[in-house]
Amino acid sequence: MRLWLIAKIALHPLRFMQQRIDAWVLARVKRQAGPIAIPRTRVYIVPTRFGYGFALMLLVMLLGAMNYSNSMAFLLTFLLAGLGLLCMHHTHANLMNLQLRAGVARPVFAGETAHVEVRIDNPSAQMRLSIGLSWPRSEATATTTADIRAQDSVLLQLPQPAPRRGWLRAGVFSVSTEYPLGLFHAWTWAELDTATLVFPAPAAPGLVPPGSAGQGSLEPSHRIGQDEFSGLRAYQRGDTARAIHWKSLPKSPQPMVKQFQETLDQDLWLEWTSLPQLEREARLSQLTRWVLDADALQRRYGLRLPGKVIAPGQGEAHRYQCLKALALFDGAAKS
Repeated sequence: MRLWLIAKIALHPLRFMQQRIDAWVLARVKRQAGPIAIPRTRVYIVPTRFGYGFALMLLVMLLGAMNYSNSMAFLLTFLLAGLGLLCMHHTHANLMNLQLRAGVARPVFAGETAHVEVRIDNPSAQMRLSIGLSWPRSEATATTTADIRAQDSVLLQLPQPAPRRGWLRAGVFSVSTEYPLGLFHAWTWAELDTATLVFPAPAAPGLVPPGSAGQGSLEPSHRIGQDEFSGLRAYQRGDTARAIHWKSLPKSPQPMVKQFQETLDQDLWLEWTSLPQLEREARLSQLTRWVLDADALQRRYGLRLPGKVIAPGQGEAHRYQCLKALALFDGAAKS
């Protein structure tokens, strides 16, 4: 184990140093609700590979100037060195005093990609250029960058895979910059108290919920009754005089009868027990599909799960309530 560590340090010293610094800092990052301010003491800075190359070039120039005692070579070397130090100052200052706030955590379905929204505020009078967001190096993804005008804010999104249902915490992310010359990399770590709700992946269309008495189905159903006027029809033997539409007699050669219809109870119940042949996750996926189908048909529907019952309703809020119950369901699979 020790030999492996020595070989890792010898082959990739810069990468090893960066990983050690990241591990030390990540262990001290606290989850906060926001806004999170970035003070001077929270900004870390190291040279990039171009910065190390720049330093090596300055060293060679200095040795050459000393060897030939060339004053112009000394002047150029110290001028470039001063430029590098000035660049380090601007890179560090480009990140200071920014504020981080959580954006809207929009729900997704399992298997999709969630997008963690982070709003970056710039309260200073100076424009901040090339501010980037990314996940830790162990979760290597592309860095999302943006320029922030003075006393303005931008909204950046970080893609995050959502393989399973439930709450998906955003985790620790990096705010970084290499402005202006890319010689130094300044960054800090932050973790906002935000999470994305992941719904179960909906099953493929096809299976419909079983209908039962007083329960309804995904198809509308009506019967003749006395609730709502539905139109006129021709008179038939046995119709009462009260049902005749007397106002239409002067215009029609035969009497017309008023027709009413009574709407049956159309509340649709989506029940856990109606899918005994499926495993738990498959049941949740099928119930998710039924919720989406019923919502698309603008039907009133309710949801029955072990230990939880959601009364029939409709609309976006009701759909979210049902999908949330399915996403957070943790009861034992009962037939």
